Amino acid sequence: MKKIICSLSLCFALYTASSQSNSNVIQVNIDLQKTAQTIHNFAASDAWAGQFTGNWPDSKRNQIADWLFSTDTSASGQPKGIGLSMWRFNIGAGSAEQGNKSGIKDEWRRAESFLQAGNSYDWKKQSGQLWFLQAAKQRGVTEFLGFLNSPPVAFTHNGKAFADKGLSNLPQNNYTAVAVFLKDVIQGIRSATGVQLNYVSPVNEPQWDWSDGGQEGCPYNNEQIAAFTKAISKTFSEAKLTTKILVTEAGKINYLYAPEDKPDKGSQINAFFAPGSATYIGHLPNVYKGIAAHSYFTTSPEDTATTIRKRLHTALNGLEFWQSEYCILGDNAGEINGSGVDLGMDAALYMARVIHSDLTIANAAAWQWWLAISPYNYKDGLIYIDKNKTDGQLRDSKMMWVLGNYSRFIRPGAKRVQANMSNSAASKQLYLSAYKNKDNTLRIVVINNGNTPATTSIHCKGLKTGSMRSYTTSAAGNLQPGDVTGNVVLIPPRSVVTLTGNIKQ
Repeated sequence: MKKIICSLSLCFALYTASSQSNSNVIQVNIDLQKTAQTIHNFAASDAWAGQFTGNWPDSKRNQIADWLFSTDTSASGQPKGIGLSMWRFNIGAGSAEQGNKSGIKDEWRRAESFLQAGNSYDWKKQSGQLWFLQAAKQRGVTEFLGFLNSPPVAFTHNGKAFADKGLSNLPQNNYTAVAVFLKDVIQGIRSATGVQLNYVSPVNEPQWDWSDGGQEGCPYNNEQIAAFTKAISKTFSEAKLTTKILVTEAGKINYLYAPEDKPDKGSQINAFFAPGSATYIGHLPNVYKGIAAHSYFTTSPEDTATTIRKRLHTALNGLEFWQSEYCILGDNAGEINGSGVDLGMDAALYMARVIHSDLTIANAAAWQWWLAISPYNYKDGLIYIDKNKTDGQLRDSKMMWVLGNYSRFIRPGAKRVQANMSNSAASKQLYLSAYKNKDNTLRIVVINNGNTPATTSIHCKGLKTGSMRSYTTSAAGNLQPGDVTGNVVLIPPRSVVTLTGNIKQ
């Protein structure tokens, strides 16, 4: 380890000398008084592997939990984990108990349900996922969200956890029954684990048909979502639950502000939060005053991604936006293909660009990844595992550590502050954003997509002299700590660097 650190230090010195002599220094101006959105959380979900890995040997499951949730550091200052500030819990519909009769061929995509025959509950179900809830809480996570991909099979039209012919699988006369189920789950989980689900998300990607048996899923139109949400809010209010309802987890960002190809499932900002709308739910006591969507299919090419997020920001008109699910899918206009595992920096840098655009253009208050743990050959996981229910090998990814460049340092309640770079040709390879935490610490995240280093000069009125440190994720290391002398900082090629500092009080 000492040899590696020395080697990196030598490279840093060589890069610094080269950059300062051969490149323009990029001036970064940060204004702490000019603020944008408040950051609520960074998160990932336990679907679907958490049901198994939560019951793996202690050493393995604790390593996973440390990587995902820990905010501790080693004696050398090396972060042990990425410090997620929210954890998403998949409330299963019961396809796992149905086995092959569920119609979902991949058993890893089935999920158990707490609800049993005779309307009783078994709180020993979903035991692996419950373990991760407790592990997250033990490591300092305070915010939890429970989400439904499908209502429990006992309440669906076809008795399965996926739909027929793209029609909603939840009969209207069962809306209240599912609302009571959610209330019971919130109370049951709290009794069994001590964990409070602060949010529930009852609808997932309602624009898609969910009729192929690939996983649990249920489509809804806006009228159905509104009626279902009203039943949930009424049930929660009567039970005096403080849990908030998050809507609508749209399948892509566009459906929030435009009808697109599904007019009864689009324009969801106006549908749910415009007071004159027939489906207005913004006044309901348990409805969170924010709306969620997924960044899939909107990230490439870059000018298209920018246009979509600008339109969203305008349409929000002050309503809070959560980017509540993303992984790299499809061919992304030829920029990167979602197929195949990539543990390295190609996928990580692409992911970082998506995070940056969601935070700085769409003003997302939350940014959440899809599979925290994946057994698949896709760019969908932060941690990769063998597809083995009882034990296996773990592999961390650069995507996980790059997410940590944000989640580990930008804490709940942080405000994004204005950060501008000088007009230099060298700055075109960089993406930079800055955040002020509630504890008066400054966090600057810099993405260098280029193949050459870049030298930045940080200017921020109120930043304490000598307080800055750097944490670099690159091919050479993960959140690797480094000292910063003065205000000139080298950003290595193909890296994501978080700069930390203290603000004068």
